[in-house]
Amino acid sequence: MLALLGQLGDAFPVLNVFRYITFRTGGALVTSAAIVFMFGPAIIAALRIKQGKGQPIRADGPTTHFAKAGTPTMGGLMILAGIIGSTLLWADPRNVYVWAVLFVTVTFGMIGFYDDYMKVTKQSHKGYSAKARLLLEFLVAFVAVYVIVQAGQDPFSSSLTFPFFKDLLLYLGIFFIPFGAFVIVGAGNAVNFTDGLDGLAIVPVMIAAASFGAIAYLSGNAIFANYLQIHFVPGTGELAILLGAVIGAGLGFLWFNAPPAAIFMGDTGSLALGGLLGSVAVATKHEIVLAIIGGLFVAEALSVIIQVGYFKMTGKRVFLMAPIHHHFEKKGWTESQVVIRFWIMAVMLALIGLSTLKLR
Repeated sequence: MLALLGQLGDAFPVLNVFRYITFRTGGALVTSAAIVFMFGPAIIAALRIKQGKGQPIRADGPTTHFAKAGTPTMGGLMILAGIIGSTLLWADPRNVYVWAVLFVTVTFGMIGFYDDYMKVTKQSHKGYSAKARLLLEFLVAFVAVYVIVQAGQDPFSSSLTFPFFKDLLLYLGIFFIPFGAFVIVGAGNAVNFTDGLDGLAIVPVMIAAASFGAIAYLSGNAIFANYLQIHFVPGTGELAILLGAVIGAGLGFLWFNAPPAAIFMGDTGSLALGGLLGSVAVATKHEIVLAIIGGLFVAEALSVIIQVGYFKMTGKRVFLMAPIHHHFEKKGWTESQVVIRFWIMAVMLALIGLSTLKLR
C-alpha cells in the first residue's frame, strides 16, 4: 500500500523513496519482525491455554523430546501475521505475483492449521487424510500456477529454465501447470518434514528466502538480468518485499522458537512457508535452483520417501528414524549439533544456488 505513495514523488520528492524495492524490502523486514515481537507473547499464551497438552510427542522418537511435552504448536500463526501484515503494507497491491504467492501462503497455512488442530484435539500424530490434504494442496497450487503463467508472456511463462545455461529452455505448454504445482506442493511438504527440532526449519527457510529475495530482485530488473544473462521476468522484483517479510517474521519467531522452544511452528507455518518458497521459484523461473538452495528440505523429504518405500518392500528400514534429522539424533548427535550442522549445510547450498546467477 505504501508503494502507491511513490506515485506522488514528482510533487513530493521525499516520497520517491517508496518507489525503491530495496527500501520497501527493508521496511517489510522490520515491520514483520515487529509484528511477531509485539503479538508473539499473547499468541503463545492463548495457544497454551487452548491446547492444554500442546503438540503430541512421538513415542518412538528420541527420548530427549519428552521434555518438550506441553509446548504449544501452531506458531505459524505468528509468522503468517507478520508476513501478511507487512506485505500488505509495503508491497505494490497491483502486482499479480504478490497476490499469487500470498494466496498459496495463506491457503497452505489454513490447510496446515486444520491438520495441527486435528493432531492437538486428538493428541495424535495423524491429522486428517493425507490424500485429502494433498488434493487440496494441488488444487491451490494449480490455481496459483495458472495465474502466474497468465501474468507472464507465452511461451516463456510456460517453459522450464535451466541453471548454468542462459538460452536453454524446455517448453512445456499446458504441462507446465502440473509441473509448477508439483514444485509448490513438494516444497510445502519438504519444509514440513524438516520442522522437527527447535529452530531447525525456520533458519534454512530464512536463508532460502534471502537467496530468492536476491533472485527475485535481479530477475525483475532488466538491467541486472541482462548483465547476469539471466531471464528477465517483469514484475517479480516486488516479490523481494514479500521475502523480506518472511525473513523478519522468521527472526521474530526464532526468538520464541530458540531452544528450549516456547512454541512450535507446526504445519500451520511449515506448510505455508514451503508453499511460499515454491511459488516464488515458479514465478521467477528458478524451479531447479530451488532444489539446490533448498537442498536440505529435499534431503529431508527424500529420507521419508526412501524409508517408507523401502519398508513397504522389505519390511526393513534404511534410516534409524525418518526424517533424517531424527536419524542423526538416534546416532548420538545432540539436538543442537543437528540443528547447527544443518544450518551450515543450508548456507553452503544457498551459496551454490546463488552461484548459478553468474555462471552462465
